[in-house]
Amino acid sequence: MAKIKVATTSLAGCFGCHMSFLDLDERLVTLAEVAEFDRSPITDIEHCGPCDIGLIEGGVCNSENVHVLREFRKNCKILVAVGACAINGGLPALRNPISLEACLLEAYRDGIGVENAQIPNDPELPLLLDKVHPIHEIVKIDYFLPGCPPSADVFWTFLTDLLEGREPALPYELVHYD
Repeated sequence: MAKIKVATTSLAGCFGCHMSFLDLDERLVTLAEVAEFDRSPITDIEHCGPCDIGLIEGGVCNSENVHVLREFRKNCKILVAVGACAINGGLPALRNPISLEACLLEAYRDGIGVENAQIPNDPELPLLLDKVHPIHEIVKIDYFLPGCPPSADVFWTFLTDLLEGREPALPYELVHYD
């Protein structure tokens, strides 16, 4: 039986969802028995190839994020928004009420401790977007895994449901925040 292919990536975020995914610990070995990892923190693959499941954390804040997200959508049969930043922009979206110019000036020119003030303008840097967007505003998303970050048990329950051909269902105990 062919293994399913799984890819993951991080856009604008803290990489916490990936750390939580890696908290699957020994369950990663069990997962590796039925899944092959494409682009992920476990591999050194730069571009996502054809995959069954794509897990994406982080919001969309620059042109490179848009490119990576569209590449995942094109190559993944099932695309999953993982965590608060991917679902609603999360902490990176806190800059949305402030203009991009004001953010850049504060970060690179006017901020406390800034020396040799200069806003980076290397043409190889990805262009910043005016706002941070949740990923569903850019591409179609098939599933949303809530949390900041979702726990390893949320990842495990979701993935095992999919792998066993069930519609993923997260019990209340895994997603409550009270």
